[in-house]
Amino acid sequence: MSVQIAHISKTFQHHGVSQTVLDQIDLTVQKGEFVSILGPSGCGKSTLLSIVAGLTAPTSGKVLVNGKEVKGPGSDRGVVFQQAALFPWLTVEENVMFPLKKKMPKEEAKKKAHEYLAMVQLSQYAKHSPHELSGGMQQRVSIARALAMDPEVLLMDEPFGALDEQTRSRLHEVLEKIWIDTKKTILFVTHSIQESLKLSDRIIVMGTRPGRIIDEIEVSFPRPRDEFRKQLAEYEERIQKLLKSEIDKVVKEEESYAAGR
Repeated sequence: MSVQIAHISKTFQHHGVSQTVLDQIDLTVQKGEFVSILGPSGCGKSTLLSIVAGLTAPTSGKVLVNGKEVKGPGSDRGVVFQQAALFPWLTVEENVMFPLKKKMPKEEAKKKAHEYLAMVQLSQYAKHSPHELSGGMQQRVSIARALAMDPEVLLMDEPFGALDEQTRSRLHEVLEKIWIDTKKTILFVTHSIQESLKLSDRIIVMGTRPGRIIDEIEVSFPRPRDEFRKQLAEYEERIQKLLKSEIDKVVKEEESYAAGR
């Protein structure tokens, strides 16, 4: 296995009140598997990814990556966030080289950076500044920078959520090719049912208040999946019903709370 999430719970304190965001999450992700975490806003999916990244400590439970317990950030996990978070004063090439400079000579780091820029189809933009690139291109630089560290696991937190539909579709193709070529383990957080069905081997559907796993859906169709739209529509309907039930529950709780004030 690549990632083992064991009995993870997370509770935050807000104005002296405890709020459980995640409740007893158990999930195993096999090496080379593409797994999406899908759920309504507030279900804790980004918090869960942050715990796997080592950026947030769980209240209870533990995460293992290849048998080693996660105690903080590490080079075995690369993270791509919704916003590209590039250094604006560095070129595209220098942004990808940045995490490599302490590990290898400059020329070797430069060569490696160009290998990954080629993988995300941005070789010709190596000398550009981030502000000269579109949002989708900036995200490709972020993916190249994460891959350049050669992590065991690539963690992606709604990386295409802020992009237009056409750009998003293009980046789906890029990411799918990268995954096929590199065999990286990918844990991918998304709000989009269609995105998860297009990319994933498995979809973990989360409910909210508290965040917990309510279903697990294996997507076994070959890639690319455009020819399986009819079959995928059945999965989409199933997921929509699950999410609607969770959202309806939240709405009723809010209405009940408001009525009791």
